Amino acid sequence: MKKKFGVFVLAAGLLLTACGGGNGATDTSGKKDDGKTAETQVIKVASGGELSTLDSAHYTDVYSSDMIGQVVEGLYRMDKNHDPELAVAASEPTVSDDGLVYTFKLKETKWSNGDPVIAGDFVSAFKNVVDPSFGSSSSNQMDIFKNGRKIREGQAKLDELGVKAIDDQTLEMTLEYPIPYLAQVLVGTPFMPKNEKFVKEKGDAYGTSTDNFVGNGPFVISGWDGNTENWTLTKNKDYWDQKNVKLDTIDVNVVKEIGTGTNLFDAGDLDYTVLADTYALQYKDSPQAHFTPKAMVGYLSPNHKREVTGNVNVRKAILQAIDKDTFAKDILGDGSTAINGFVPKDFAKDPENGEDFRKENGDFLPFDLKAAQKSWETAKKELGKEEIELELLSADSALAKKTIEYVQGQLQQNLPGLKITLKSVPLQNRLDLQTASNFDLVFGTWTPDYADPINFLEFYDSKSGLNTAGYNNPEYDKGLNDARITLANEPEKRWDKLKELEETLIEKDAAVLPLYQGAIGYLKADKLKDLQVFPFGRTVSYRLAYVA
Repeated sequence: MKKKFGVFVLAAGLLLTACGGGNGATDTSGKKDDGKTAETQVIKVASGGELSTLDSAHYTDVYSSDMIGQVVEGLYRMDKNHDPELAVAASEPTVSDDGLVYTFKLKETKWSNGDPVIAGDFVSAFKNVVDPSFGSSSSNQMDIFKNGRKIREGQAKLDELGVKAIDDQTLEMTLEYPIPYLAQVLVGTPFMPKNEKFVKEKGDAYGTSTDNFVGNGPFVISGWDGNTENWTLTKNKDYWDQKNVKLDTIDVNVVKEIGTGTNLFDAGDLDYTVLADTYALQYKDSPQAHFTPKAMVGYLSPNHKREVTGNVNVRKAILQAIDKDTFAKDILGDGSTAINGFVPKDFAKDPENGEDFRKENGDFLPFDLKAAQKSWETAKKELGKEEIELELLSADSALAKKTIEYVQGQLQQNLPGLKITLKSVPLQNRLDLQTASNFDLVFGTWTPDYADPINFLEFYDSKSGLNTAGYNNPEYDKGLNDARITLANEPEKRWDKLKELEETLIEKDAAVLPLYQGAIGYLKADKLKDLQVFPFGRTVSYRLAYVA
C-alpha cells in the first residue's frame, strides 16, 4: 500500500516574505496588471563575497550556494511564501507505509547544454557528496539515505547508497529513518542534481568556471573564470518554467565593503545590496531599506586540536567575555540580536506545546565578566601560562572584519594577559585554512537548510565535514544518532534529546561560541519587485523578481 507524501508546512513564524514589494503584480506575459509593458528586465546586484565554486557538492559558503540556487534546480524549490513546492519532480512522491521509500517521477527538463535531466543525474550527484574520496564538506547531509553514514565512514560501498534510478524519469530514495520534513531538506544545495555525463567529461575542473558548468535552473551563468569578481545571469530559455521568469539579465558584482555597496546603490549602479553595521543604522528609515529576520548564527569556532583553544576553560572565558548585546545593537544595527545558544529563536517549535526552542532551552554562558575572568584564571593555571596570544581568522568581508575587530577589543580588555592578532583573508583562503585545521579561532556564520534544530547541532558531529574545529565527544555523537534514528518516531523525546545536546555543546563543552542571530538588511530599488529573501537556507532568489 502506498500513500502520497504531503509537503511539510513551516511554522507560521517562518513564513516571512521579503519586505517592500510593489503594488503592481505581473502576469506570466511580463506585463503589469495595467496592461503596460514592463521596463527592460535587467538589474544589477551585489554579492557580499566571491563565488568559490558552482559544484553543489563542494560549496561551503552562502555566496556560492546563492549562485548555485539561481542556476540549478532540484526536486523542490521555494515558493513565494518560502514553502517547498515541486520543481524537477513532476508530482509528490509515493511513500511506503514505513515512511522509508520515496519514489519520484521527474518532469521532462533540460540542462543548459541541451541534455535531458534524468534520475541518474540525482543519483550521481548524491554519490559525489557522500563519497569520502570526493571530499565534500556536506557529506553528512547524505546520512538521511540508507547507508549514507556508513559509506562516508568507509563501512559500506558507494553503490549501497539508498538512491537509485529506476529509469530516466523515476528516482527512488530509501531513507535511513523517517523524515517528516524531507521536502525542506531536498530544497538544499547538496541535493541539487549534476549532469553526470558532463561531470565525467570535466573531471576535477567541473564547477570551477562557467565554461566547466551546466545548469538546469531559471538562469544561465556566464563570465566567471574562477577568479573574476563579476559575472552575468541570463534567463534560461530552456528552463521548464521560463514563462514565469521575468528578468532577462542580472549583472552580479562582488562588493565586500558595505559602504561601497550603498554608494553604488545611491548612484543608481545597483538595484540590490546588503546593509549592515553603521550603514544599517544610517538607512533604517529609508523606504528602500528592508530588514528580514534570518535563522543564521554568527559564531567563533575554537580549534580543539590546539593546546590553548583545546582547553574548555579558555573557551568558556572567551565566550563569556564578549558583550554580544552591544555588538548586535550598536555595531551591526541591522536587526541582528545576541544569542546564547546555537539554535536560533523563531526557528523550531516544541511538537507538543508549540514553544520556541530557544525560549524553552534558555541561555547558555551569556556575557558575564566575573565568570569569564574566573574561567580565564583557571585556564592560565592549567596551561601554566600568564601571557597568551591567539590568532583570530575570518574572511575579508566588511561584516567579518567588523566582527573580529570587536571581539579582539572585548577579549583584550576583559581577559588579562590575552593578545589577539587578526587575520582577514579571501573567503576561499579562510575555508582552506579551516579545512587544514590551521587556525586558533575563526569567525563564521551558519545558515540552516531546513527548520529543524539538528541542522545546527550536527554541524559538530565528529564525522561532519563542517566540523573543522575537531570537536569530538562520543556521547554527543550518540545523542545525534538517537535524534536522527532511534527517536525519529517519538517527537517529544527527540525534542528533549535535541535540547540536551545543545546544552552539552555550549554549557558543558563550549565547543562553539555563538555571538549573534542575524537578520538580512538590504537596499532594494523601488522598481525591483517580488525579490525573494529567505529566512534560512539560501539568501536570495531572483526567479520571481521583475522590474516595473
